[in-house]
Amino acid sequence: MYKVIGQPVLRKEGRDKVTGRAQYVDDLTFPGLIHGVTVRSEIPRGKIVRAEFARDFPWNEFIIVTAADIPGKNAVSLIIDDQPCLAEQDINHAEEPVVLLAHPDKYLLERARQAVRLIVEPLPAVIALDESIAGTEIVWGKDNTFKSYLLKKGDVDRAWSTADYIIEGEYETGAQEQLYIENNGVIAIGNAREGLTVWGSMQCPYYVQKALMTIFDLPPEKVRIIQTETGGGFGGKEEYPSMIAAHAALLACKSGKPVKLIYDRAEDMAATTKRHPSKTHHRTAVSKDGKLLAMDIDFVIDGGAYATLSSVVLSRGTIHAAGPYSCPNVRIRSRAMATNTPPKGAFRGFGAPQSIFALERHMNRVAAAVGLSPEEFRRRNFLQGGDTTATSQVIRDNVDLAALLDRALGLSSYHDKKQKFAEFMHGAGFTGSGEQYLKSTAAVEATNEGRIRVRVLVASTEIGQGTQTILSQIAADTLGLDYNDIEIAQPDTANVPNSGPTVASRTCMIVGKLVESACTALKQSLVHSGLLFAGYTPTEFAGACAAYTAKFGALRSFSEYEPPPGVQWDDERYQGDAYGAFSWAAYVAEVSVDMTTYEIRVDDFVALQDVGRVIHPVLAKGQVEGGVAQGIGYATCERVVWNSDGRMVNNQMTNYVIPTSMDVPSIRVYFEENPYSYGPAGAKGIGEIPLDGPAPAILNAVEDAIGRRVDHIPLVPEDLVKIIDA
Repeated sequence: MYKVIGQPVLRKEGRDKVTGRAQYVDDLTFPGLIHGVTVRSEIPRGKIVRAEFARDFPWNEFIIVTAADIPGKNAVSLIIDDQPCLAEQDINHAEEPVVLLAHPDKYLLERARQAVRLIVEPLPAVIALDESIAGTEIVWGKDNTFKSYLLKKGDVDRAWSTADYIIEGEYETGAQEQLYIENNGVIAIGNAREGLTVWGSMQCPYYVQKALMTIFDLPPEKVRIIQTETGGGFGGKEEYPSMIAAHAALLACKSGKPVKLIYDRAEDMAATTKRHPSKTHHRTAVSKDGKLLAMDIDFVIDGGAYATLSSVVLSRGTIHAAGPYSCPNVRIRSRAMATNTPPKGAFRGFGAPQSIFALERHMNRVAAAVGLSPEEFRRRNFLQGGDTTATSQVIRDNVDLAALLDRALGLSSYHDKKQKFAEFMHGAGFTGSGEQYLKSTAAVEATNEGRIRVRVLVASTEIGQGTQTILSQIAADTLGLDYNDIEIAQPDTANVPNSGPTVASRTCMIVGKLVESACTALKQSLVHSGLLFAGYTPTEFAGACAAYTAKFGALRSFSEYEPPPGVQWDDERYQGDAYGAFSWAAYVAEVSVDMTTYEIRVDDFVALQDVGRVIHPVLAKGQVEGGVAQGIGYATCERVVWNSDGRMVNNQMTNYVIPTSMDVPSIRVYFEENPYSYGPAGAKGIGEIPLDGPAPAILNAVEDAIGRRVDHIPLVPEDLVKIIDA
């Protein structure tokens, strides 16, 4: 049925990357270009008194920008406008940007940064999540709460009296750094009168455009954002590029010159967003035959100093907190709390890895209390077709979680070894009414440019995950063309429609479906005009396009998102169809614990997932392998260390420990192809689910090996010593 989909075609951007032709932002230069840096606070909370500039320095050579130079609103516009572009009076975290400097000599510029001293009157700060929850010091709003949700199904309070067992547990997860290969960086040109153009490493060009429109009080046609080749993102380049783009643009406007602003690794790690730390409390009612009766869950995340994306991270974490289990009574209370640490933001999984870790660890504890094996307890409680999730979404997928688990256990020889597993689901696309709110649009156009016959126009970015390749595959098969007949336009707000952000496992399923629909409409235009007939060849298609454009003008087709039929969501009650589709997975980890060094080693890992139709088998496998590797780091070694002022002190790759190739086992990746009717060729999301399962699977195995309860990650050797000695 498919000629290109399902085939391991060469990556669209692969040749340019391996030959060095790919142009990253720091490869670009412009006549008269100067460099920029940021002067930041060093204390977590206080009132700015003044900025002092060393007297023996040639400040007349420098461009200096403060909040007073902002022509529009001093806020990085996102969901709520609480984060200033530059602090004017209040300091709320120890990396708060206050002053911007620019100069042609970037080495002299670094000396200048050291020559600026911020005088700040300190105020009491809240650094730890527990302090924020306690509310002894209020640093945001009335009670330090950015956002809260209450999700209810059935009657939890009445269920306790019918339970044979009530099991409680508390679980914690730490922050995690995205650690993309390429640091944040942008180049800005323009002025507030004629308009701005920004080139940068980013995931979401239209987010950056929205932010700059607010800061410079400009209409969209005067703010052009162009994504350059981007060396990884993992969520860390979702909203933060708006900040660095605004800083470069302010310097460009004041200097009248192009400004390049590139973070080094230390600044990037210290100042930009991280995965939200979390605390989760579970109270679970179970019958004597091992059936779930009630789940009462309290889920709290640390959002840092400003709201950024915490509300949507909290939303996804809340919805996934009850997992793939059928339970008649569920109550999930969740909060995103403020602390005086750098703002937290998006990271692959977007809240689900935190709540799924707690859930899957707790399910093992519940199974033990009831006297069942972990796999048998889960089999008795898996969601099946027709069951409802915690949001009362009816499961319409043809999914057999017990069979998925059986296959994963068989592939791993589970019953012959000391191994543990996690089974979970992950919603694809924006939560609830998010996709309808976005109204994402994709377009395709016929071209007359040599071999290229059709160009795909989307704002979805290539950040190493294969966007250009899979969208080309979808377009080629839909149009009956060769893979090399398709080109993906560079994401540029002046030239491509807003297909939404490159996040939330939505690029393939949501944007891919829009591309498929736009291609179908373009083909129908040719057929209805009498220029294209059944059984056409690529050459005949090109001829039909040429004839159409000669007769009618440009041939371009658009497609705007429409929800699948029957999908309903109630934002007020937080009930209904949270996602159009779920991906499902069962992961099995085999670990060993060195009782001399207390190091945890993952010896084998089996990752089985149902992500609908697999568009590109090599890229899909790579997505899973990369996610599992990040999950191993999340579970065993990636600890962000904060000092008493809320500053990250291990902000180098020498002391922020991540798994190397020697630490990652052979990751055995398998797929169950269960096509989804409303995805392109039946595809669902794949980008985030690989990070959900490794941590609970690994911790379940460690607990089984050492015979001690382990309820937090990362579980580093220092912690393991204390647990075993206790």
